[in-house]
Amino acid sequence: MLSLEEISDRLEIQQLLIDYSTAIDRKRFDDLDAVFTPDAYIDYRVTGGVDGRFPEVKAWLKEVLPNFPAYYHMLGNVDVRISRDPAGDTATSRAICFNPMGMGGDSGQIYFVGIWYVDEFVRTEQGWRMSKRVEEKCFDKLV
Repeated sequence: MLSLEEISDRLEIQQLLIDYSTAIDRKRFDDLDAVFTPDAYIDYRVTGGVDGRFPEVKAWLKEVLPNFPAYYHMLGNVDVRISRDPAGDTATSRAICFNPMGMGGDSGQIYFVGIWYVDEFVRTEQGWRMSKRVEEKCFDKLV
């Protein structure tokens, strides 16, 4: 049976996944500061993006995503694993994301993207934060 602490940790981590998606979908990129550690590694290369440390990737997101007139993230199958260690608590998760993206205005095409987010987390003084995000491709299709 899960302890109350583990239930709380899992819910907090799941909320981080939602906070990430909400920040991206609303183009509120500074909200990502409460999701990632300052030195987090992010890898979006599988979908044609960049990889690097959080500040550089955040700047790239601010530049590139406004070029898409519409998109959203829908998450599911979130598998969170917590690790307790005297040196500090960590966690991992794997979650599916369906991410359709409009391209070229109302008469443009839709890019359907299915990816897995493979994430690592650390507990900080501010709470859980994502220290690593790597996208794994499931499918993509331009229609």
